[in-house]
Amino acid sequence: MCSKNQWRSPTAEKIFHLNNGNKARSAGTETGARIKVTEGHIGWADIIFVMEKKHLRRIRDKFGDLLNDKKIVNLDIADDYQFMDEELIEILRNRVSEII
Repeated sequence: MCSKNQWRSPTAEKIFHLNNGNKARSAGTETGARIKVTEGHIGWADIIFVMEKKHLRRIRDKFGDLLNDKKIVNLDIADDYQFMDEELIEILRNRVSEII
């Protein structure tokens, strides 16, 4: 998850969806997000990756009890990249590969 679901999380969805049998979806935490995170996204996910601490706070505030059995990972990736930026892809692969 990222804020507006425009650059970081759609990049992650594109590079990880159907990679090694994984399924990936992306969503944003802000009201104006392209795809806004819902209870359905939370229920569907085995692992939730957020790009920054603020995203973790927002989903905890909104979906608190739904997160009890979920693994949540903060990737700590600033909003400094465009969609499919090579550096962003490398960072995502390195940080996510440690988890899955």
